[in-house]
Amino acid sequence: MAMLVDGVAGEAALLPGQLSAEAVRARFARTLPWDPEASDEALLAPPLRLRRAAVLVPLVERPEGLTVLLTKRTDHLSSHAGQVSFPGGRAEELDSSPIETALRETEEEIGLHRRHIEIVGVLPDHVTISAYRVTPVVALVTPPFELNADPNEVAEIFEVPLGFLMAGAHHERRSVELPEGAGRRTFYAMPYEEYFIWGATAAMLRNLFHFLRA
Repeated sequence: MAMLVDGVAGEAALLPGQLSAEAVRARFARTLPWDPEASDEALLAPPLRLRRAAVLVPLVERPEGLTVLLTKRTDHLSSHAGQVSFPGGRAEELDSSPIETALRETEEEIGLHRRHIEIVGVLPDHVTISAYRVTPVVALVTPPFELNADPNEVAEIFEVPLGFLMAGAHHERRSVELPEGAGRRTFYAMPYEEYFIWGATAAMLRNLFHFLRA
């Protein structure tokens, strides 16, 4: 299916002072009014009972500034094959909270141990077209750490500067015609070098952007 670029969101980039570990930590400690952005996915999700899931939004504290750690899924997976995503997955009965789900799944998928992770807060749930209600758990991650990707799920682990992702000029609005006359789906994309960040991952990054700039 051909994707069309409909435009660019275009909001001003966050200032460097808003993108430090200290600033992110302080922002999540404050209660400020802000408006989460709705996604087309919630409208297209099947009318079924939504399954719970959680992802970690890992902000890595690098000397040059925070980066966002992302994964590229393997091509053989039954859903979202080859797509860029945050580490995370489906909740299990023994998980005490979405935070526990995100931590457990992150360690299973990429080998990042929770001793390197400082949870700073959560963003609003994101409903996916595959009938999941996903809680994004935002965390600061302190190097040095070792990663060990699960080859069954993760093809690649990479990092993108947070400053790049927190600039409206890099938030493309795209659309695609759905098959069999089912209408048009619109979504955000944030292409970075050879990586195509879009869909649920881009939507959650958009809400992180709105949250931090409130």
